Amino acid sequence: MSLAMTSSVALTGLIGNLVEVEVDISDGLPGYVLLGLPDAALNESKDRVRAALINSGETWPNKKVTVSLSPAWLPKSGSGFDLPIAIALLMAQGLIPKDEATPTIYLGELSLDGQVRSIRGVLPSVLAAKNNGFARALVPFKNYAEAKCVFGINVIAINSLDDALRYLRTGEIPNSPEELERDETDYFLDLCDVAGQLGARKALEIAAIGGHHLLLIGPPGTGKTMLAERIPSILPPLDEESILEVTAIHSIAGTLLDRALLSKLPPFVSPHHTTTAPAMIGGGAHAIRPGATSLAHKGVLFIDEAPECARGVLDSLRQPLESGNLTISRAVGSVTYPARFMLVLAANPCPCGRFSGRGRSCTCTQVAIRRYLQRLSGPLLDRIDIRVFVDSPSRAEMASDQLGESSATVRNRVILARKIADQRFADCNWKLNSQIPPSELRKRFRAEKQGMNFLHTELDNERLSARGFHKVLRISWSIADSHGHQIPNRDDVEAAFRLREGMELMA
Repeated sequence: MSLAMTSSVALTGLIGNLVEVEVDISDGLPGYVLLGLPDAALNESKDRVRAALINSGETWPNKKVTVSLSPAWLPKSGSGFDLPIAIALLMAQGLIPKDEATPTIYLGELSLDGQVRSIRGVLPSVLAAKNNGFARALVPFKNYAEAKCVFGINVIAINSLDDALRYLRTGEIPNSPEELERDETDYFLDLCDVAGQLGARKALEIAAIGGHHLLLIGPPGTGKTMLAERIPSILPPLDEESILEVTAIHSIAGTLLDRALLSKLPPFVSPHHTTTAPAMIGGGAHAIRPGATSLAHKGVLFIDEAPECARGVLDSLRQPLESGNLTISRAVGSVTYPARFMLVLAANPCPCGRFSGRGRSCTCTQVAIRRYLQRLSGPLLDRIDIRVFVDSPSRAEMASDQLGESSATVRNRVILARKIADQRFADCNWKLNSQIPPSELRKRFRAEKQGMNFLHTELDNERLSARGFHKVLRISWSIADSHGHQIPNRDDVEAAFRLREGMELMA
């Protein structure tokens, strides 16, 4: 009897679980048994591994082969276990030395000719390996860049099974891709491209300072989409921890090709209004993948034509808007993904879209307008901090050759305001004004007395809900930070109330 063991990683959301791949070769009728709750793709590994070994000039044991993936209770999915199974098979036959001296993690899918193909989730897998004390990782050549994002572990890139075997037998390191360079580029979209819209631009700045959710209502062609697409350009760059977290989510989703690796730029995700609830929140039959909400983590989730979304899709956002994470339960298990994002909704004011604050040129009835806007449910709207009516720019604004403030200028003010908030929240578990818990708003983070009296009056007159009361108070802190006030005064609170109610913001 021959026994060997290698190690790999199974992902549950962003959490990597160490998996021991044990191979036993014993006398008996030739056969192959795979244990450890494998899915369909993993069950097919026998034929891939067998063909890869034979086409690489290695031998397949003509005996009883038992492969066990432990812990046995943990569901395993995907084809990333092909490489560790193949290596363990050869170790059990004594064809390559066992890696007892240097603990090594193996990740990769094998093609029939022995090539090692890329897989999803390499970055969180390598990070889990490092946290479990592994000093070396063999990964597919195309996944080398994201694996190198994890410092403190020796990453070996392999193109084929031959490369891996040559390295394990002789120590010859295969050629690796060029060293990773950080993406330091900026957004090509700039806020100065937007003509006029001073009130909406100011609302965007306040939303960026505090991480507040935003609703833009206005006729078609007034610049709602342009404004939303430029919000990431005024947000501060991601810190080191956020960069790795965002990159890991996109690695699991397989969307790293759409986003520069190790980018400091906050993500911008804009699903079509016909998207489904599973695509929005995540899911899957065999492996639970992150949806648009998690892909927008630490960035912006923009939904254009929000009233046209199918019933229930937008309401599925209500829970992550409050908690900042999503727990998805399916038959294969439960997975929790982070989902702390800025939600930006854009909507027309009526079915025809021609209703305007400068005069009503549409022919929609009041009933049709009310029914159209009621597609955005009350509980969802109550979770939106800032509401802005975006009217058409004037002829003078369109004809002017003077550009508005650039994104860089606004971003510098946002960074300065967030530094003020960082000092205030130095001993807290949150960093943004939009994340202040209600209990802390009532104790430590109150506005001045006159501002609080104004809010209590609006609450008594039932113009504010309890959630709206807290929302206005959080917005007032963002406005105070933008003005350099140590505590929100009455003017800050009134300006926050106007933003909350969709009125024009005074400069």
